[in-house]
Amino acid sequence: MTNRRTLLKSLGLATTTAIIRDNQQDAFAAPNETAVKGRAKQSIVFWCFNARGDKWSAEKTCEVTKELGVSSVELISPMHWPTLKKHGLICAIASNGSPGGFKRAFNNVKFHAETIEHTTKTIDLCADAGVPSVIAFVGYRWTNPDDPKSAAISTEDAFTNCVKGLKELAVHAEKKGVTVCVEHLNTRDNSDPMKGHPGYQGDDLDFVASIIRKVGSPRIKLLFDIYHVQLMHGDLIRRIEQNKDIIGHVHTAGAPGRGELDDNQEVNYAAVIKKLLDGGYTGYIGQEFIPTRDPLAGLKQAVKVCDV
Repeated sequence: MTNRRTLLKSLGLATTTAIIRDNQQDAFAAPNETAVKGRAKQSIVFWCFNARGDKWSAEKTCEVTKELGVSSVELISPMHWPTLKKHGLICAIASNGSPGGFKRAFNNVKFHAETIEHTTKTIDLCADAGVPSVIAFVGYRWTNPDDPKSAAISTEDAFTNCVKGLKELAVHAEKKGVTVCVEHLNTRDNSDPMKGHPGYQGDDLDFVASIIRKVGSPRIKLLFDIYHVQLMHGDLIRRIEQNKDIIGHVHTAGAPGRGELDDNQEVNYAAVIKKLLDGGYTGYIGQEFIPTRDPLAGLKQAVKVCDV
């Protein structure tokens, strides 16, 4: 027969379990309220909401960004920067304007001229508009980036070439006070051209970090994309600690599918963002997930989860 003490103990356990379950559900519910703490500076990545699905305009994206209590729309064309200014927003990081994108970049010397030319022009635009950062890439590992059967660029040559090109670019970036952030990308996901980049030579975080450290410029930093790092390495909190001195920008997305920051993905975003902030990170955190449902609900949820 169950005694009174056993009964009370079991009721207490049941109540505690219910509270924990409810708290977990609340954390992943799409909230109606905007961010209230503001400790994490958040940004909305334009292409995710403009290129697919509802295809939000720059005006619509700015309206949503303000509604969420967020201060930046990023990776948006300079032609839209006046719209951001009208809404009291900034662009936290700009595309580099290079036609080669993440395929033709610094690991291949034959693309140095075009990459540096376009990135330099973007740096000038950023300096004039108060945009703090511009993105950069390592490049694909083949001498012909569009042909996997072409000769491969060795890791040693890629390292040397990246350091050379970025050092040249750093001179102008330092002069203008704009930070160039080199992004690490995953090569594992081949299901979608924006979910993974098979062939990208900067898929090892330690390799990308070693390039940045060798360049040794305060204006050449790492773009730590939590989604890409999780797919390639995991161990996110340790890797943030190891690289906290060179992280210049951060991106988010649910892993492994690059969807919302909800309970269908594997990253404990609250803990990861807290680690970043506790380690002294003061830059922007760009919400770069690809919506799989109502984009506004997904953004509200992501902003809330990262508002630690």
